[in-house]
Amino acid sequence: MSNSGYTRTPTILKGALIYFGAPMLIPIPNIIIFQYNPEKLTRSLKPWQPATRSLSVNDEGNIERSELSNEQKLALSQPYDPEESFTLDLQLDATDALEHPESHPIAFISGVADRLAAIEMLMYPPGDSLLGGLMGTVSGSVSSMGGDVGVGGSLDSSLANLENKKVPIVLLFWGPGRIVPVRITSLSIEEQEFSPLLYPIKAKASVGVRVLTPNDLVGLDGDPADGLLVDIAKGCYAFTRGQKEVLATANLANSVESIINMLPI
Repeated sequence: MSNSGYTRTPTILKGALIYFGAPMLIPIPNIIIFQYNPEKLTRSLKPWQPATRSLSVNDEGNIERSELSNEQKLALSQPYDPEESFTLDLQLDATDALEHPESHPIAFISGVADRLAAIEMLMYPPGDSLLGGLMGTVSGSVSSMGGDVGVGGSLDSSLANLENKKVPIVLLFWGPGRIVPVRITSLSIEEQEFSPLLYPIKAKASVGVRVLTPNDLVGLDGDPADGLLVDIAKGCYAFTRGQKEVLATANLANSVESIINMLPI
C-alpha cells in the first residue's frame, strides 16, 4: 500500500467484523479483526424501485395502460433508504504464526480454520450448542413443529410453529467513518495450503454483505425489533449516515471553488 502524500507513515486501522452473539446476559462482542486489510472494497447502492406500469392490447388493437396500483403511484417517492452492499476479499495466512508454535497454539493445531469458522458462523442463527447449553440458552426443538407442512397447509400456521431464531447482528467496522450493521449474503472460501492434519494454512474468503437499515430490523411479526443489540445497530447506522450527510455538505466548498474558477477573470 502506497503512503504517498503523507509526511510520515500513518497508523493503519484494521477492519473487522463484530458479532454480538455471545449467549450471556451482557452482550460480549466476538471481534474478527482482518489480518490484512483488503486492497479494495466494492460498494453498490440500489434505490427502491416501484413496480412498472404494464401495457396491454385491447380488442381494437390499441395499446392501453393498466390502472396504477398504490405502489406505482409512488414512482417518484423514496420510502426507504437505498439498499447498500459491500464485497471484499480477505486473506488469511498462518505461516508466520507457525514459526512460533509455542506462542500460537491454536494456529499450530488448526492453521486458519478457527478464523474461517468464526466468519462462517456469522451466517448461522444461534441454536443448540454445548456453549449455549452451559450458559443456559433455551432453544426449541425442530421436532416441536408438530408435523410436516403440506401443499395445502396454511403458511401463517406453519410460521407460528417455526422456531424463532434470529439472524446474528454483525457490524462491519471500516474505520470510524463506516460502522454499519450488516447481514452476510455470500461467502466463498478458497483454501490454498494444508497442514498434515489437513487444516488450511492459507485461505482467501470472499465476503458479500448487505447493510441493514432500521426498516430491516424487525421481528417475525413485522414489528420493529427492540433490545440493546438492536439499539447498537441502529445507532451505528445513524452515525454512519450522519457522517455521509456531513461530508456531502462539506463538498459544497468544492462546488463554490469550481464555480469561481468558471467565472471570467
